[in-house]
Amino acid sequence: MPSVRAAAAGLAALGLLASGCSDDPGGASGEKSPPASSPGGESGPNATASAAPAKGSVKVERTVTTRLKSPWGLAPLPGDGGLLVSQRDDGKIFRVDERTGKKTGVGTVPGVQASGEGGLLGIAVPPDNAKMVYAYLTTASDNRIVRMLYDPKKRPGDQLGAPDTILKGIPKGEIHNGGRIAFGPDKMLYAGTGESGQGGLAQDKKSLGGKILRMTPEGEPPGQGNPESGSVFYSYGHRNVQGLAWDDEKRLWASEFGQDTWDELNVVRPGKNYGWPEVEGRKDKAGFADPVAQWRTADASPSGLAIVKGSAWMAGLRGERLWRIPLKGTTKAAEPQAFLRGKYGRLRTVVADGGSHLWLMTSETDGRGGPKSGDDRILKLKVS
Repeated sequence: MPSVRAAAAGLAALGLLASGCSDDPGGASGEKSPPASSPGGESGPNATASAAPAKGSVKVERTVTTRLKSPWGLAPLPGDGGLLVSQRDDGKIFRVDERTGKKTGVGTVPGVQASGEGGLLGIAVPPDNAKMVYAYLTTASDNRIVRMLYDPKKRPGDQLGAPDTILKGIPKGEIHNGGRIAFGPDKMLYAGTGESGQGGLAQDKKSLGGKILRMTPEGEPPGQGNPESGSVFYSYGHRNVQGLAWDDEKRLWASEFGQDTWDELNVVRPGKNYGWPEVEGRKDKAGFADPVAQWRTADASPSGLAIVKGSAWMAGLRGERLWRIPLKGTTKAAEPQAFLRGKYGRLRTVVADGGSHLWLMTSETDGRGGPKSGDDRILKLKVS
């Protein structure tokens, strides 16, 4: 694996797959009028499952804010600091007051080159440092991770410091740029990358594409915990990781796009091979880690992921619904349930807000949705 700050060998050339990106437009966009609540939910007949769990519920408590443009990343600030939101296409970050919905410009991240699925993607705030913002972005040459000082006392639009690149050389493409970043319970920074439309990169350990990466907040390989000493490489064989979350046992879970057949929810272990492009979905094939749950691509195209009260909550783009997956083990999940189907359109990001609440962000203005008045929006949900 290339070391941190070094460009990955064999960066992927730009290009589209001939078919099979599960974030492609598809399916009915559905009626977008927001309901007061969605108490029932539906089961997932195409998901791999082992047992029927207790039924859950979702209540939309309120719309926090509206009229966001191609929003992608969502990062709650500590305490009542509000929510930071990244906008993919214009490279801007806003702070949203979670009580009033007021949006304040934080700044524009320099160097963002938005094209296709690339641009300003995931953002993260360290759990012990609210004055630092991390961002995953597409530039003219690659995808990279930067960090910036954040000073809310400065005037709006000028609250971000100059970006410090901590990792570069992640392959870029018109599709499959990955982009989700998150701090784990070990205080390490994790990043989900895509194979940029060139599936072979996912199996190439010399490439940063199609991987989950684990690094220190400075972008360096951690002293221990990774499968290869001196490397940020954590797991491989991924097509396009879009969601990262940890359960109460500090296990890492990831949601991932499939191609034509199966989207996946995986429990991630260091050094494991998750199969792409040799395997899609559950194959019980030696040498490859099977997903805990899988969906037909029209039903999911999973993006953000959060874990609350023993269940994973997964936002669906093409599927236009929020999936609940009770985590009953690490081999096969219990029967999933779907909520909010077609009510708000494409769902990009879901973030836990402690207790039994979630922040949910839509993605109708990303060029593949059918935006209505008020899109895109952030919702506050109460779930069980």
